[in-house]
Amino acid sequence: MHFVAMLGFGVTGTDIRYDVPLTLLSLLVAMVVVCAGVFAVGYGRDRGRALCLGGLTTGLGVASMHYLGMAAVRLHGDVTYDPVLVGLSVLIAVVAATAALWAALNIKSPVAVTIASLIMGAAVSSMHYTGMFAVSVRVTPSGEALPGATAMQFIFPLAVGLGSYLFLTSAFVALSPTAGEREASASAQRPVESVAP
Repeated sequence: MHFVAMLGFGVTGTDIRYDVPLTLLSLLVAMVVVCAGVFAVGYGRDRGRALCLGGLTTGLGVASMHYLGMAAVRLHGDVTYDPVLVGLSVLIAVVAATAALWAALNIKSPVAVTIASLIMGAAVSSMHYTGMFAVSVRVTPSGEALPGATAMQFIFPLAVGLGSYLFLTSAFVALSPTAGEREASASAQRPVESVAP
């Protein structure tokens, strides 16, 4: 049996389990790499270069999270990928991340921010579905038990972990000084030059 497995359709004919360490690694990679990309843009001196580097880093982080998560899937059968669609999904992730970081730096109007957020949500979904469309699964029925955890065993720990991470990230962003505040602080710390009479 050969078919394309897409989120929402599922894979029939086999149980599915998830490798716990690899799934957690995908979460950790996403957090670390996306954080690095955001910091590169927020604190880089050259805006254009920082935006390109931050977009590339963040996009690759999102793609890495997706494909590490897919590598954590355990089932009875073989999983293969269409390399062209995988490349396209990574490209979508990088372009979407770069556009999101650019929007965060340049868009201030609430309406524009809302529109940009909707576009970014569509872009991230497009990356995910393109990545899932790249997947082909050939199921080999077997009665052997699969190692790993079920999806339900992940829901509570991931909800708590992600909720905590989002709360801490939101608090950090809310408490971070703005560019004007950083500039005022730097000005206040410069030594006052004495004026000769």
